[in-house]
Amino acid sequence: MEYELQHAARCCSVTGRAFAPGETYYSMLVEDGAELKRIDFAADAWPGPAAAAVGWWKTQVPDRNSNKRHWAPNDVMLDFWDGLAEQPDRQDMRYVLTLLLVRRRVFRLEEEEGGNRGGEVLSVYCPRRDATYQVPAMVPEASRIAAIQEELAALLE
Repeated sequence: MEYELQHAARCCSVTGRAFAPGETYYSMLVEDGAELKRIDFAADAWPGPAAAAVGWWKTQVPDRNSNKRHWAPNDVMLDFWDGLAEQPDRQDMRYVLTLLLVRRRVFRLEEEEGGNRGGEVLSVYCPRRDATYQVPAMVPEASRIAAIQEELAALLE
């Protein structure tokens, strides 16, 4: 089941005060009939999660002056992802990029399943290509995580 969630209100639902850049605030999801309703609270007005809350989280208003990363366009990321399929020694990076593309909603996670050799396989669907891909879950070794992060940031920013 998929829900359409509203974006942050940018102001406290209790006080009506607008959130300042860098300010911490809380958000809570509550059921409102067949929909989920998002309610935002300033940190000093946060009453804690309601008993009927579906979920809640703490976040921070982005600071417009911060060094925000600007990722490459989705088509560039998809082309790079395609190229990684031909490189067996970089399948852990392809897996990480797959997760990034799911997060960016370029891919939609269809299912996770056990692979033919006991390893997990992600099945992802790409609406822009109208294609489904099977990606082995190759979780990177601890020693590779920093290198993958640096390489993806350098290539895709």
